[in-house]
Amino acid sequence: MSALLNVKNLKVSYGGINAVKGIDLHVDQGELVALIGANGAGKSSSLKAISGVLTPSAGEIQFLDHRAERLPAYELVQLGLGMVPEGRGVFKRMTILENLQMGAFLKKDALAIKQKLEEVYSYFPRLKERLSQLAGTLSGGEQQMVAMGRAMMAEPKLLLLDEPSMGLSPIMVETIFDVIRNLSANGMTILLVEQNARLALQMANRAYVMESGLITLSGCGKELLEDSRVRTAYLGE
Repeated sequence: MSALLNVKNLKVSYGGINAVKGIDLHVDQGELVALIGANGAGKSSSLKAISGVLTPSAGEIQFLDHRAERLPAYELVQLGLGMVPEGRGVFKRMTILENLQMGAFLKKDALAIKQKLEEVYSYFPRLKERLSQLAGTLSGGEQQMVAMGRAMMAEPKLLLLDEPSMGLSPIMVETIFDVIRNLSANGMTILLVEQNARLALQMANRAYVMESGLITLSGCGKELLEDSRVRTAYLGE
């Protein structure tokens, strides 16, 4: 397996805070990799640096053989990086359909866009039922579906998911994680930042544990589920 993403000694600082203090991680083609940790551990800052939203203060990010740490976010999208941001970030005054179409703004082939929309509906049938509804009127879980569908429209080679279960009902968390599981099973490469450590580790091929801006543990998801330090700190045992 070849690494789609390779991160070396990544540091991120803003507002006088050293949020990420030099981390290494990689994601191979076809993997689902989780990054877990407490609030404020630096997980989202790491994802924002990888996606070009924040500029790292040091370190290297290699994405598909491109040095990516200085590339703007829109160039990374063109290279095949998809991001579902924390808090979903839907366009609230646009309809569900318009939000999804925004994800395909780089595509010129109308037939390909139509086929991709049908694929998104197969994952999220609820969206198809109400395409003309404004995204701002949807529940949090439905907005999460829109945000994920919008990212899928760009056909990313690597999908970054930042806290997809945050603020959702248990039933909706189950729905969203079923979709993530299916995307992974269908070959999508995913880097998942998630506070629900148990769910993330059950699904992940590999995982990293982040504390205070550093990666303190890494390994296969099922191994980390059994690790006493993880169980005590993140699984409430």
